[in-house]
Amino acid sequence: MPDPEVLHDEVDGYVTSLLGMLGLDADPLSSREHILLANLIETAWSQGRDLDLGTLLAQVQQPPMRKLGVLELDQFFPAADRAAFALRLNGLLAAPSFGAWLSGDPIDIDAMLRTPDGRPRCAIVTTAHLSDEERQSVTALVLAKLVTWMRRQSGTTDLRALLYMDEVAGYLPPTANPPTKRPIMLLLKQARAFGVGVVLSTQNPVDVDYKALSNAGTWMVGRLQTERDKARLVDGLASAAGTVDVGLAGDTISGLGKREFLLRRAGVDAPEVFTTRWAMSYLRGPLTRDQIASLRTPAPAPPAATAPPVAVGTGVVPPVVPGDDETPVMPAVADGTLVAWLDPAAAWAPVVGATTGSHLRAAAVARVHLRYDEVKADLVHDEEYEAVLFPLPQLPDPAGFVPVDYDERDLLAQPPPSAVYGLAVADLDSKTWWATLRRALADHLVRTRTIEVLLNRELRLYSRVGETREQFAARCLAVADAKADEATAALRDKYDSRLAALRTRLQGAEAAVREKEAAKSAAYQDTAMTAVNSMLGGLFGGRRSRASVSTAARKVKTAGARVDTARERADTLAAGVADLEEELAAEVADLEAEWLGKATAVEVVPIPLERSDVSVVDLRLVWVPVR
Repeated sequence: MPDPEVLHDEVDGYVTSLLGMLGLDADPLSSREHILLANLIETAWSQGRDLDLGTLLAQVQQPPMRKLGVLELDQFFPAADRAAFALRLNGLLAAPSFGAWLSGDPIDIDAMLRTPDGRPRCAIVTTAHLSDEERQSVTALVLAKLVTWMRRQSGTTDLRALLYMDEVAGYLPPTANPPTKRPIMLLLKQARAFGVGVVLSTQNPVDVDYKALSNAGTWMVGRLQTERDKARLVDGLASAAGTVDVGLAGDTISGLGKREFLLRRAGVDAPEVFTTRWAMSYLRGPLTRDQIASLRTPAPAPPAATAPPVAVGTGVVPPVVPGDDETPVMPAVADGTLVAWLDPAAAWAPVVGATTGSHLRAAAVARVHLRYDEVKADLVHDEEYEAVLFPLPQLPDPAGFVPVDYDERDLLAQPPPSAVYGLAVADLDSKTWWATLRRALADHLVRTRTIEVLLNRELRLYSRVGETREQFAARCLAVADAKADEATAALRDKYDSRLAALRTRLQGAEAAVREKEAAKSAAYQDTAMTAVNSMLGGLFGGRRSRASVSTAARKVKTAGARVDTARERADTLAAGVADLEEELAAEVADLEAEWLGKATAVEVVPIPLERSDVSVVDLRLVWVPVR
């Protein structure tokens, strides 16, 4: 990296010459334009980045610094004023005559002084075909580069290089401060210490600042046309060397003939007169462009569009060459629209084909808050919808949005170095375009976005967001089981009274059976006793004994019949209890089957969005790096 002072001098010379082409007489200490451009260039070069004019123009509108000096940038140089200045710079870039500045070889003093194989050579820079402002700019730029080159050399008493300027009038005036004056004055003061000689010539000495020439060690003065020129020259000689005899010098100048010159050398008080041995020149005047072209050594064709003069900086990072549909100045964006630059490392960068680089294309990213609510389902569910629209269409079309998952870390606040912007077909500067896209996106989501929930109409159950079908089925089954248990309990309550009555009657019938059986058993015993008695009576004779046996037999038969009747009644009641229990069991099974069917009756229902439930919370322009 060059010495800060050297860098500052080169930047100052370039900025002054550039502003001169705009017709701005910029003071480096008071001109906002000069201070801003100088800071932009020095910042880039100090970071190892070259600039082309397009990138410089872009940074005028969006400088990579927040303040200049101690003041906020917008306070020192408001955005509206910067935009007006950028338009003026753009007018210069757009001018057809400026096209020559965007091509050609960079200014390289080493290459101008020596051939690639190391032989010394003479480099001639002609500016005859340029306007006065362009001449000043070119000359100031070459001189600034020479100063930078000179300061990289070691001190020496030998002559390393020689700068010759023909007709210096206008480049070193006595009062004004064109961009060439400062580097010429610097060379006059310091060049000899670095082995650089400086030769200046003019036919209008009255238009040269003789105070600046006081460092010239050798003066060669020819015939002057006017006494005014002679007087000014003599004053200059007196300022440069107080020992000069002014009267003698004036008389000598007045008496000079053709091709005779007065020579004043450092260390020699008395002026000398010398003449040229011979002058062989056809004096054809300035060379034409065709003649200049024929004198140049053929060189390989330069790229289609190389960096303009400002690109000759550190040489570390070359500027990006804009295509036909690109511009180094970010297109204007509607007020209130946020702008960011996509980080190529973002996880969703491949979705839009992003890559590393400085060629940018316009995209839009959106974050939308969605609320799904359904009173019947007791549902309130919030979602964040994030998506990117790339490339941007001429008419807002939300159908092109692709869902992505982005956060603020994916979006950078500054563009990549030497960014160039593709010209979008969308009207980025239109608030209407962005407002239409915002509304269209919200309407599109209302039409197309729903969430699905599971519904069991029989049980009046809705699934929860995120609940699986299996989980919802298990919940429905649990509810159905509970409902079935309630219905079974009610059914059992209804049957229990009937069963209790039947069981009571059954118990009575069974008691009667036992009673009748006991009576039958007693009758058998009576019959047996009667038979014994009858047998004893038969021994002694008589009818009463036979009659008693017959009566006892009838009692046994009657008791048996009564037992059978009681048993039949008990069996009938027992069968009634069994039938009622079977009926209850069947109804319970039917209930369980019914509720199981209800548990499995599940359907899918959509929950739509309402317009009031959609809120676009973030919609911004994002520049995407592409190949």
